[in-house]
Amino acid sequence: MHLFNNVKFNTPESVELEFTLAGIGNRAWALVIDYHILAVLLVGIFTAWSLISDQLGDFWVDIFGSAVTLWLMAIALLVSFIIYVGYFVFFETLWFGQTPGKRIAKIRVVRDDGRLIGLQQATLRALLRPFDETLFIGAFLIMLGSREKRLGDLAAGTIVIQAQTPTASARLTISEQAKELHEQLIAIADFSQLMPDDFAVIREYLQRRGAMSLKARASLSLKLAEQVKAIINLEKLPEAVTPDVFLEAIYLGYQQPKF
Repeated sequence: MHLFNNVKFNTPESVELEFTLAGIGNRAWALVIDYHILAVLLVGIFTAWSLISDQLGDFWVDIFGSAVTLWLMAIALLVSFIIYVGYFVFFETLWFGQTPGKRIAKIRVVRDDGRLIGLQQATLRALLRPFDETLFIGAFLIMLGSREKRLGDLAAGTIVIQAQTPTASARLTISEQAKELHEQLIAIADFSQLMPDDFAVIREYLQRRGAMSLKARASLSLKLAEQVKAIINLEKLPEAVTPDVFLEAIYLGYQQPKF
């Protein structure tokens, strides 16, 4: 019996991998964190806005007349909405389905087929978020739906899963060369094509490679590196880089995206 809802993805090699849906509790915790960050941003911006408005009050009255207060309120609302939507779009696009809150809560947004979300999906989710929060519509849909989707998820074709992290017992060492390489790969490779099951296979290999024979390890690492290279639309493997180092860099690029 499962305490959490699970979702299954099939790899091109017909391997079935199972992921756990995030659940209303994890999603609520992530949202609380994100809203605290948003609140700090908005307070800072509008404090500065108020100071500027006070200094330029007479100047704006001369331009807009007595309607200046309404204009300032309209601008403030528009800026608030742009920051609100832009926060989620910005982070979910550049952090591969995670905001600061989601990263702390260890959850991630992916497409229905398991692929990483892009700008379109992140934008649809963000634009529909105010409707989801009206009368807690989104919360009810998450609790009642088999795939725990809110309106934004239904429109964007996304689900929210628990982020996959290595187990404490597994030894996973990352070389210094891979740490340098992953920064380069983020700039030139298309990580949006990398699916959670692809990442899971890479992670599994990196955790278990120490127990493999040298021949089996060399063969499997080269095969995985070639497959990943094709997935992320990379023309060729970087020169003087072993398949193991390349896979370590891919692991870092997916797990710890940076600007």
